[in-house]
Amino acid sequence: MTPLPAPDRTPGGSSLPSALPPPPPSGLEERTIRRVTLRLVPFLIVCYFVAYLDRVNVGFAALTMNKDLGLTSSMFGFGAGVFFLAYFFFEVPSNLFLNRFGARKWIARIMFSWGVLSGIMAFIPNLAVYAGMRNEHVFYGLRVLLGIAEAGFFPGIIFYLTLWFPAIYRARIIGYFMAAIPFSSVIGAPVSGLLLELHGKASLSGWQWLFIIESTPAIILSVATYFYLTDRPKDATWLADDERTWLTARLLAEEQQRKQVAHFSVFAALTNPKVLALALVYFGATASNYGVGFFLPQIVKGFGLTNTMTGLVTAIPYVVGTVGMIWYGRHSDRTQERRGHVAVALAIAASGIAASTLFENPALKMLALSFSAFGVFSSLPVFWTLPTAFLSGASAAAGIAIVNSIGNLSGFAGPYAMGWVKDRTGSYTGGLLAVASTATLAMILVLFLSHDSRLERAPEAPATPPH
Repeated sequence: MTPLPAPDRTPGGSSLPSALPPPPPSGLEERTIRRVTLRLVPFLIVCYFVAYLDRVNVGFAALTMNKDLGLTSSMFGFGAGVFFLAYFFFEVPSNLFLNRFGARKWIARIMFSWGVLSGIMAFIPNLAVYAGMRNEHVFYGLRVLLGIAEAGFFPGIIFYLTLWFPAIYRARIIGYFMAAIPFSSVIGAPVSGLLLELHGKASLSGWQWLFIIESTPAIILSVATYFYLTDRPKDATWLADDERTWLTARLLAEEQQRKQVAHFSVFAALTNPKVLALALVYFGATASNYGVGFFLPQIVKGFGLTNTMTGLVTAIPYVVGTVGMIWYGRHSDRTQERRGHVAVALAIAASGIAASTLFENPALKMLALSFSAFGVFSSLPVFWTLPTAFLSGASAAAGIAIVNSIGNLSGFAGPYAMGWVKDRTGSYTGGLLAVASTATLAMILVLFLSHDSRLERAPEAPATPPH
């Protein structure tokens, strides 16, 4: 593996003190962070696991759904990706609503609405007959509604984590949380493959059972979210008094430190050149994820495997990605280096995707795609330390949302390009090379961005938080 880069430096080139490994945490700090982590992170991982599975299970449904509905690769790619166009337009408003009404209520609302709409995907043929529409148009419409429903969930959680964890812990915590992305495919891919075997039960196709069964957990978790989450540390009765006081004071001190350097209004955050540049970096990273991910089951099925075996083999790159995401985030926190970590991971992603086009042998192709998965997923948690280091409050909610929404436009462009190229060439090679090029451009761009590591250094917190 390529050696990890040296710590971040200021534009002038001098090393920042905060780039050094952080000192060991105090007993109170260690106890508080452990308790918050155990209370929030496992639950949020489960929620995102379900969210991501509901977002991408259409890739597995396509193995039989496309034929049943008469969808070409271009139609499927457009329908899979149009989700992200709707997601784009509603992302920022949704995150601002979350900041206003609180995570507990807003995330519960998001999960309930997307769970219902994901389940309705099973009845596309019925809705098409009832509405007098073509199957593909109903497919597109439901994917748009699903994008509207889910808008704000991921950036809302990233913003929520900034309300609970000091900057020094964020890469590893976001890594734990985002491990739900590859892990959802590790578990979801074999399960989805098995659900397709339910074809004919109660006169439903396997892909219909897939949507019905995999949407149910989101509805159940929406109720659990409303009663389980706590909006902010000052409201956390499950923390001891000294833990709640320390955490509130530490996070307040970090917020004041960021505001001393630069204080953004919501509009300024949405139009800030650095925020928009970060959005382009994220576009390249997520293009590598979605562009390959939506078509990976079909690529693997092309090896001549059954649906069940396709699910098992498809899970392999995601196992690698899960391990990489957790380890890489911890490594970045330990060294307090960010930009170089993101660049190295994106280089691995691009080279793995490009290399996969060189092999017809299934084992070698999967090895290359697993290598790329390590890079794709490892880049994500470290990336999110970049905008959260200099944004705070409502500007953080807006800035994180605009980065995520623009970045996720690649979820439309990537799958649509893959499907369009496949229909015209009969091969995925051109689409994979296009996706690899976006990751390469993102790698180059992130190296030109500044990152002030001093904003992640622990400030001296006030003795007591304000009442």
